[in-house]
Amino acid sequence: MTATSVGATPAAPPAARPVYSANYKRLVLFLLVTAYTLNFIDRTIIATLGQPIKDALHISDAQIGLLGGLYFALLYTFLGIPIARLAERYSRVNIISVAILIWSGFTALCGAATSFATLGAFRFGVGVGEAGLSPPAQSLISDYYPPKERASALSIYSFGIPMGTMIGAVAGGYIAKTFGWHMAFMVVGLPGVAVAIALKLLVKEPPRGHSETPVTHLVAEDALPDAPAKRGELAEMWAVFKILFLKWPVFNMVMGITLVSFAGYGGGQFAQPYFVRTFHLDYAAVGLIVGLAAGFSQGIGTLVGGPITDALSRRLSSRWYALVPAIGVALAYPAIVGIYTAPTWQTAAAFMLIPGALSYVYLAPTFGVIQNMAPTHQRATAAALLLFFLNLLALGGGPPFTGWVIDHFAAFHFAHPAATSLGDAISGFFGIHPADFQTACPGGKAAKGAADAAKAACSGALVLGTRQGVIVAYAFSLWGAFHYLLGSFGIGKALAKARADRGESD
Repeated sequence: MTATSVGATPAAPPAARPVYSANYKRLVLFLLVTAYTLNFIDRTIIATLGQPIKDALHISDAQIGLLGGLYFALLYTFLGIPIARLAERYSRVNIISVAILIWSGFTALCGAATSFATLGAFRFGVGVGEAGLSPPAQSLISDYYPPKERASALSIYSFGIPMGTMIGAVAGGYIAKTFGWHMAFMVVGLPGVAVAIALKLLVKEPPRGHSETPVTHLVAEDALPDAPAKRGELAEMWAVFKILFLKWPVFNMVMGITLVSFAGYGGGQFAQPYFVRTFHLDYAAVGLIVGLAAGFSQGIGTLVGGPITDALSRRLSSRWYALVPAIGVALAYPAIVGIYTAPTWQTAAAFMLIPGALSYVYLAPTFGVIQNMAPTHQRATAAALLLFFLNLLALGGGPPFTGWVIDHFAAFHFAHPAATSLGDAISGFFGIHPADFQTACPGGKAAKGAADAAKAACSGALVLGTRQGVIVAYAFSLWGAFHYLLGSFGIGKALAKARADRGESD
């Protein structure tokens, strides 16, 4: 069967419930994970290519942060909700397929950029396409998998994050070293075309609410939803807003994922530049080290987060949907500090094997709670509203904030080379002008022909500023862990009430 095209007429009468084999559901999940992997390759490759772009275009770390954050996140964030509303009414498979083609094309176009302005414009385009993946994808997964398997399925879907980050780092670093950063963008953008076609041809549009118990208001496979998905837009949005922001335990989980993501996007943007600047490794080596170490660690955390939470919630209490992220994120921070204070790259890489396995358990439980709290006809909208809030603050703000802090810290240490502590840098933060450092050290490096002392001063200030800026950025994750802890008080009752309101059995 083929997915219904946008604009087709609704199928009116309810149909018999289709049965999907376990193998077919695995195929659907595999294709969605593949799409999410490409999504994160194209989204985060700026982190891999940040240093060569900085060197080539002579831009600041704040500008690198804008390319990796706000310029991508702005349209990505604001288009997410309108696209999710379309996904509640029309074929989610069609929307995802078109979205992949758009973001893949703009990623390839980034390889043609010759200035900060053109690269920024193409990053806006990448954001437009990527806005069309997660809300409809999470809604599809929720219709293929029942509530008690949903966090585990979303955990597998979320595995695209570390996979994309790892592949982008390793492949992007190698291509950048061998062929240049322009070619890296072009190469990683091309595979999306094949994935978009495969999704369109192989994935069926399941009935809305297909996996709920008991099943109510089913429409035919590949058909468009009937009411209540077509109520007034404001009423629908307000209903979803109340779930996410006016229910105290859910709001705390939203704040938790937002703050942890703010730290991860911000600090992660400068992980590879830090290794290049501090240990003087080439781009391919850094991509391999960071990609494999961080990707392996994050992959473990992502994959085990859902099953661990599902198991603990069944055996003990639904509080563990919030407690697992709170504990994991809090335990990860000391290892993060270890990465950025290690004396050698080998020690730093060893520390990098730890935090992702602990902190990335936060993804699947949070997405699972949001999907389980929302009615079947509002799940894409709930995912989009969560991502709107999260990405506007975390993805839009984390990288520019971290780059801004690094610029200020580097400028401070350049002006005051004897004051090397983080406390010194914080106390002198607002009395320094990063433009002075940019003038003396364009792109973080001394001008050609400068004396060795000037080169050492520029390099040392940038290394210290990067180290301390990243540590400050990741401290926001502890704030997020505190919100998860607060959310654990009441999340079980909130989930039970949501199930009862939908007439579902436990």
